[in-house]
Amino acid sequence: MTDISTPEPAYGRPARWQPATITGITRLTPRVMSFRFLPSQPFAYRAGQHVDVRLTAPDGYTAQRSYSIASAPEAGEEIELTIEKLENGEVSPFFHDVAAIGDEIEIKGPLGGHFVWSVDQSGPLVLIGGGSGVVPLMSMVRHRHASGSQVRLALLYSSREWNEVIFREELLALDDLRDGFDLILTLTREAPKRRKDFGRRIDPAMIERTLSTLPRRPALAYVCGANAFVSAASDALIAAGVAAERIRTERYGV
Repeated sequence: MTDISTPEPAYGRPARWQPATITGITRLTPRVMSFRFLPSQPFAYRAGQHVDVRLTAPDGYTAQRSYSIASAPEAGEEIELTIEKLENGEVSPFFHDVAAIGDEIEIKGPLGGHFVWSVDQSGPLVLIGGGSGVVPLMSMVRHRHASGSQVRLALLYSSREWNEVIFREELLALDDLRDGFDLILTLTREAPKRRKDFGRRIDPAMIERTLSTLPRRPALAYVCGANAFVSAASDALIAAGVAAERIRTERYGV
C-alpha cells in the first residue's frame, strides 16, 4: 500500500473511476491477501504504478486508499492488488472480512510515474522493500521474469518473520532459477532460514552485501516501505556509493 495519489497517470489514457470485479482472492500471509480485479475498462500500466480504490457506504460515506499493483504488465487484463489488514483501517478490513469473488469495487488508475521500471531501462537494478513495501517491487520482479529479461536484479526484502514474507514461495522459486535475479531476505524477529539471509534490521553492511551480488553499482535503486525504513536504506545506499539521483523511493505510514 502506498500513500501517494496522482491526479493523472503517467502512462495510457487519463485515469477515471470505474468498476472492477473481484475475480480471485488468495491468502499470502496471516495478515496479507491478494485480490485479482478485472476492470470494466482494462488499462495498460507500468511496473511500480498503483491504483486508487474507493468504497462507498449505503449512507454515501466514502473511504479511499491507494494500493500498488503487484501483477506484471504482461499479466493480461486483470490486475492484482495485495492488501495488508490494518486493524484501524477503513478499507483493508473490508477486503479481508467482507469482500468476495464477484463483488464490484471502484478503482482509478494507473497512477504514478516516478516509481516505475521497464525492462528496456539499463541495469543492473537493486530493490529494497520492507513489509508490504515489497508489493510494487514484486511487479518489477515479475515484469523482468515475464519478459525474459536478463537484467541483473537484486532484491533485499525485510520482514518480521518467515511466515510474514509476502510472495515467499514465488520469490524463492525465482531465486532458484539462478538467471540473474538474486533474493536476500532478512527477518527482524527470527533467525534466518537460509544461509545467505540475515536475522536483523537492514543496515549498511547488509546493503553492501546485496550490492556485491551485482556486477557493478546499480543503474537504479528502488526503496519502498515505512518512512524510517526508506530513510535508513537510502542513506546506506548513498554511503555505499549509489548516487542519490539513482535512488527512487516510495513511502507509506508514519
